[in-house]
Amino acid sequence: MTRKERYESAREMYAKIGVDTEKAMEILKDLPVSLHCWQGDDVTGFDHDGPLTGGIQTTGNYPGKAKTPEQLMADMDKVISLIPGKVKLNLHASYAIMEPGEFVDRDKLEPRHFAKWVEFARKHNIGIDFNPTFFSHDKVKDGLTLSSPDEETRNFWIEHGKACIRISQYFAEETGIPCVMNIWTGDGFKDIPADRMGPRMRYKEAIEEILSEPYDYAKVKPCVESKVFGIGVEAFTAGSAEFALSFAATHPGKCMPLMDNGHYHPTEVVSDKIPALLCFFPEIALHITRPIRWDSDHVVLFDDETREMAKEIVRNNALDRVYMALDYFDASINRISAWTVGFRSWQKALLMAMCTPNEMLKKLQDENRMTELMVMQEEIKTYPFGDVWAEYCQRCGVAGDNSWFEEVKKYEEDVLLKR
Repeated sequence: MTRKERYESAREMYAKIGVDTEKAMEILKDLPVSLHCWQGDDVTGFDHDGPLTGGIQTTGNYPGKAKTPEQLMADMDKVISLIPGKVKLNLHASYAIMEPGEFVDRDKLEPRHFAKWVEFARKHNIGIDFNPTFFSHDKVKDGLTLSSPDEETRNFWIEHGKACIRISQYFAEETGIPCVMNIWTGDGFKDIPADRMGPRMRYKEAIEEILSEPYDYAKVKPCVESKVFGIGVEAFTAGSAEFALSFAATHPGKCMPLMDNGHYHPTEVVSDKIPALLCFFPEIALHITRPIRWDSDHVVLFDDETREMAKEIVRNNALDRVYMALDYFDASINRISAWTVGFRSWQKALLMAMCTPNEMLKKLQDENRMTELMVMQEEIKTYPFGDVWAEYCQRCGVAGDNSWFEEVKKYEEDVLLKR
């Protein structure tokens, strides 16, 4: 059978259980997913030469790391040519592009320092998401930023957050697409603190000061992201899950919660948290990663939890309520491949969720036909999803199988190994 014949056979099979594969592909191809720039250079950025600090770490030394804005953009160009669906660009503030000989500290950043990224976005007709960078900087004092008891330190980082609000507004106005601006810090303590509430109150008040900077919530979507722990802050983090959720819940119309599925205890799953938050929040945001034992930021795969997260978004009709972004950084493998595998895996998960007879399965559950529900859930696991995926990729103009990797190997030989 030809690829087209295989797809037509699969389409008919799915139609018998109430799934419209044509509709699924049409929806998915216009659904934006943010592609994170920091996979390409191991979260180094362009505004400092020091090590990566602040509770996170990148491991590996695979050749070909991007060292300049031009190299990073070229690498992202290559990735965009290999992935199906609609991309959005995700930037950290540390990726500001300054004039030769210029240095502007993070509290004084301006939209002009990101003009070249806007040009990149316009070239691809995509939007931009943004993240203040509260790490890898000499003004992180004793591991603290927005929760620091030192007023000068705290004010520096508040001004950085305000500058990022202004830059986010600039991105939204220049691209015509809302900018999701995520606030996350690694603030915390290595061992058991004597005061847990004090740092959190300072953190709360600092975020409120950042959000006092004028912005249009229809264009700028601030988020507060939680984390359970980090390297060097194993005992306490100011921005715990309870803190982030409570802050977002008590500041409606100002910000939303962001969940990173590597930022919880190993037995917690974000797939279960998504429908819980959708009961209360008009919009939520996700950073999609793959934790192994901890927040290790491995490349996203088409694994169980990735598929479950996608299912919860789709089955709850929340595609227009959830802002989705990838977030991982693996320096031990080819970085172009890491980006491509992760993005394609999340696209697969979303498409499979759309090819699930969700209404039928909900009805079986509501009628307590649990035996039949289990039988049906197991049956659809072996449906010919791969043929739908191949058709979707073909319509997006990219390879449906792993032949895209040949282009990556050639790019590595021609470009990456010569850096």
